[in-house]
Amino acid sequence: MIEYIKGSIAEITPAYAVIDNHGMGYMINISLYAYERLQQQGGSEAKLYIYEAIREDAHQLFGFIDKRERELFLLLISVSGVGPNTARMILSAMTPDELSAAIASGNDISLKSVKGIGAKTAQRIIVDLKDKIKTANATLLSKMPANNEVYEEALAALIMLGFTQAMSQKVLTKLLASNSTLTVEEAIKQALKMM
Repeated sequence: MIEYIKGSIAEITPAYAVIDNHGMGYMINISLYAYERLQQQGGSEAKLYIYEAIREDAHQLFGFIDKRERELFLLLISVSGVGPNTARMILSAMTPDELSAAIASGNDISLKSVKGIGAKTAQRIIVDLKDKIKTANATLLSKMPANNEVYEEALAALIMLGFTQAMSQKVLTKLLASNSTLTVEEAIKQALKMM
């Protein structure tokens, strides 16, 4: 199995990237999220984590900007009725943080807004993955040396101020991981500067 492919970007579109690795060009299907991140990096070099989809009629490579995006993809394709292209569509419509938050909170409306995802599929994704996502989020929080009360109160305040849950979680996790002694007020003030 291929873990990742690293090389120069020979071609990139919102749907795929061609990575030149020692003279061999790999066409790798990517999400819009990965495309945007590659564009932000602005370099000619790229490293994509790979999932190989091997069928009788096709051998496709799917690429991800980081392991977390690939893990979410693997969780999505474990759900009955969700194939690799549907999973890629979901990851194109939502960031990994937004997707995790939607599944963990049971927000089927967000999932149904993705093209090709109906009510039944959205519910199946939530039912099948809710516990797995919560476990992953709990593991992330347990790695933080931060006071969970500070995190929870600051998160609630940022959401009330109109920031998305996913963005707020990301910023607070980063802040509190680097300084676990912050008060709620300090965490909110510093988070506002970072958003």
